[in-house]
Amino acid sequence: MTVTNDPGRRKTAVATAVLAGSALATTRAWRKRGRPRGELPHLELTAGHRAGIGTPLLLLHGITAFWHVWSPVLPYLEPHHDVIAPTLPGHAGGPPVDPQVAPSVDALADAIEDELDRLGLQTVHIAGNSLGGWLGIELARRGRARSLVLLSPAGAWKSQRRIELLAATIRRSAGTLSRYTAHADTIATNPALRWLLLSSQVAHPDHVAPELVAATVRASAASPVVAPLARVLPHAQVQPLPADHDYPVRVVWGDRDRVLPFKHFGAPMLERIPGAESVRLAGVGHVPMSDEPAAVANLILEVTREVDKTAV
Repeated sequence: MTVTNDPGRRKTAVATAVLAGSALATTRAWRKRGRPRGELPHLELTAGHRAGIGTPLLLLHGITAFWHVWSPVLPYLEPHHDVIAPTLPGHAGGPPVDPQVAPSVDALADAIEDELDRLGLQTVHIAGNSLGGWLGIELARRGRARSLVLLSPAGAWKSQRRIELLAATIRRSAGTLSRYTAHADTIATNPALRWLLLSSQVAHPDHVAPELVAATVRASAASPVVAPLARVLPHAQVQPLPADHDYPVRVVWGDRDRVLPFKHFGAPMLERIPGAESVRLAGVGHVPMSDEPAAVANLILEVTREVDKTAV
């Protein structure tokens, strides 16, 4: 997921309002002074990415995101794997959702499984972040995983009130941000505005490429599934995986995750995954791929290499 919670949810809501207002004020000031707005490379929001050689590796992003959030780790993964990074249905650039199917984790998992079938892939290595981690668990339950690496996976919690507040904050923040897509470049190139937008998601906002920040703002108005999905997610926690699963599971949690803090979300998640290896990663936030791309890629490759070596 993508926004901070509890007392921090009020701080996030205030930050979002300040972000939007500041972007508008900054743009007006630049125009008044006759200063041209900075132009960033336009990051096209597309249905997915596939590149690399080796065994297939499926990368699944979180709610409100798109496949490009994996960009920082792709140079480390593609020399070893056929990397498949789709944008989830109903998210910016992704395939449309079926209007006859209610948004849910199962519905998203169905769509991903259909895509794997279309590609002729029975099993794949899976790495998922946040909602993508929850989806990875469901795909593993269906027999589609060779290995499973979960980066701050959503799907388990101790407090129902906390998860409902978080989901409400996601809906409000996405809706507010979507009204300022015309100012995406202004937000992306202003250090203070970048920090307001990203500080709940990553530990190092300055590590995120400006064009990715601008695309994140634009994506907020092109992700129709976010609001209905955020309404249903708090009402069905992930079910435990069977204890006799035949694939390794590594659960990675950043020590600076402000969205799903380990104490409230990581501990209950580990109870649902028997035999999972737990790794705490220092200096990273909820979306760790931009904070420490080499470290995140290595945590994935350690697992996939061991499985592939055993298979050979």
